[in-house]
Amino acid sequence: MRDFSADHRWLSINTITLDRQGDLAAIIEACARHGVTAVCPWRHKVAEMGLDRSAKALRDAGLALSGYCRGGMMVADAAHRQAARDDNRRAVEEAAVLGAPCLVLVAGGLPQFSRPGSAPGKDIAAARAMVAEEIAYLLEFAETAKMPLALEPLHPMMAADRGCINTLGQALDLCEALDPDGSRGLGVAVDIYHVWWDPALAAQIARAGARRLQAFHVCDWLVPTRHLLNDRGMMGDGIVDIPAVRALVEAAGYRGYAEVEIFSEQWWRLPMDEVIATCIERHKRAV
Repeated sequence: MRDFSADHRWLSINTITLDRQGDLAAIIEACARHGVTAVCPWRHKVAEMGLDRSAKALRDAGLALSGYCRGGMMVADAAHRQAARDDNRRAVEEAAVLGAPCLVLVAGGLPQFSRPGSAPGKDIAAARAMVAEEIAYLLEFAETAKMPLALEPLHPMMAADRGCINTLGQALDLCEALDPDGSRGLGVAVDIYHVWWDPALAAQIARAGARRLQAFHVCDWLVPTRHLLNDRGMMGDGIVDIPAVRALVEAAGYRGYAEVEIFSEQWWRLPMDEVIATCIERHKRAV
């Protein structure tokens, strides 16, 4: 396993970690100042700054990308399905302009939550079937754009509203059905927050292998968790054995960034420089 203790060359910071502290320009400047070498931008930050300006600012700062967040939210009623498709095609195009190594996909839950305005539904099996159809559709476009897609399974607590693909096994089943040998660029993003609990995690990471493992997200699980979305922990503050999970992904062949992605009301209240400095220290000590 790679030694992270001496430096932070394999640290990437997902911009959601600094979402309340500043715009994308401020995040880029602060990361470069702290010697962070990579980021993963979220689409709303890029939209605020403008796509071309964002791409130039990232290049000028010498920052690599570990991914682009996010496409997906694919479950919709008939009236909203084309709009969802159009939005995901735009996400692929944006990722290509930015030079991202992959576009992270969050599947979406039931239609009324995945694409607001859709007719309410309760059929999660139908939602999962639609995700498979929509990934197949998007994959055709992404393949042409040479943009890999990384499907991120979400914790079951988010099955209704954010992601009906809830285990790495489910995500890999879709990958193998739509891209059997991995040559089309369909893979997975492994986010510790969402998968740490899975008793099949070790076997599924090994199954994914280097070709499918496109992104690795780190944070921690706090006990108690006070909010289902916005109470992730800084690495080392919770109960996840993060180095053990990293050992699994590296044994499977992953050699990319360990990307810090923290949704947290607590950390969003702190100064940007303090959060980045803590990410660097915990990346060395706890990841």
